[in-house]
Amino acid sequence: MTEQIIDLRFHGRGGQGAWTASILLARAAITEGKHAQSFPFFGPERSGAPVEAFARISNEEIELHSKVYEPDYVVVIDPTLLAQVPDTIVAGTNKKTKLIVNTREDGKAVANALGFQGEVWTIAATDLAREVIGRPIANTAMLGALVRATNLVKLESLFTEVTNQFGERIGERNVIVIKRAHDEVEKT
Repeated sequence: MTEQIIDLRFHGRGGQGAWTASILLARAAITEGKHAQSFPFFGPERSGAPVEAFARISNEEIELHSKVYEPDYVVVIDPTLLAQVPDTIVAGTNKKTKLIVNTREDGKAVANALGFQGEVWTIAATDLAREVIGRPIANTAMLGALVRATNLVKLESLFTEVTNQFGERIGERNVIVIKRAHDEVEKT
């Protein structure tokens, strides 16, 4: 049987938690008995510089250890990157790729602006995070949207990992954000 690996790429800025989101997703997959990897790609950039993080999930052992060049799913945590690095966002994508974007914009407008032909899911994750957590850090909201768009892991597994990572008090708020993002994300 051919090993099927699901490849994900997260785009954000330094300090927005792109790598943390990737780690939480990988840990949730491992909790469910899957194999997973999570790793960042950044140099000596400062806080606020564009960064990428990657995750791989499979039911089999993963022997591949490189950046994700042809992602199945792309998560954009910072919507300003759509205009700043559009070619990087869509690099390696195809018609089967799903794009999950933190934006107030309509998904069709996002797809048209990027020349993206796959499925687009959108949510105003920063607004949601600001409302529930009190801070504009949208990484966990984007995980809720990602789970809705992909079913890669169960929400409960993600809740467990978020609570383990952030503790009970902060974890509880992030669980609320994840649930709401899961329910409110829109498919174009």
